[in-house]
Amino acid sequence: MSGHSHWKKIKHQKGVADLERGKTFSKTIKLITVAARGGSNPEENPRLKVAIAKAKEVNMPTVNVERAIKRGAGETGEVVLEEMVFEAYGPGNIAIIIEGITDNSNRSVAEVKQILGKNNGKLAAEGSVRWLFERKGEISLSLEAQPENLQNKEALELLAIDLGAEDISWDENLLQIYTNADNIGKIKSELEAKGIEIESSGLGWRAKDEISVSEKDVQLAERLFAALDESDDVQEIYSNLKS
Repeated sequence: MSGHSHWKKIKHQKGVADLERGKTFSKTIKLITVAARGGSNPEENPRLKVAIAKAKEVNMPTVNVERAIKRGAGETGEVVLEEMVFEAYGPGNIAIIIEGITDNSNRSVAEVKQILGKNNGKLAAEGSVRWLFERKGEISLSLEAQPENLQNKEALELLAIDLGAEDISWDENLLQIYTNADNIGKIKSELEAKGIEIESSGLGWRAKDEISVSEKDVQLAERLFAALDESDDVQEIYSNLKS
């Protein structure tokens, strides 16, 4: 299989700015709240465990995490949040999957449609894009953040493969590890036990095949991704744009 979402690199580069705006906290709280519907114990709720891990990655205060879990578990009154998945086409006819969590689906649909329309994109019919992707566990590692003995690509690749990675890919110095959705927790724990610092982890959509487009369309796509990420209701963005 070919590489990963072109947006991963952009998110890696702009993470600090997102934290300063507070959008990352807001989005992560929504993610935890929805995940906690399946139970407030992360050891019995793998999805909640992943969401809490994301909160730790962005240094969210424990009190915020606990409050979101209680809201999602229904301990502080009913919370109406709906998960949404949009399928779309972007510049150069790239395929895009947009995941979101919202308290107003009509508003979210209108907003995403407007953003796409202003940035050379359009919504696609349900199912017309999703078949181009597979649901996978994803773990991202920054090469520079690792122990000295693992600050070379070959060593880090071999470790990931030894621990059960199905596939790997690089975007400059950002390693993306792909695994079966059910195996992500095990691999993540084993990496951490070996002193590996994890940039991000979770379930995502991986393109079965990537496509190349013109440099102009790459720039337009990055502008579209950035505009989508500005929406409070958008959680993740995936595409089949070749890195």
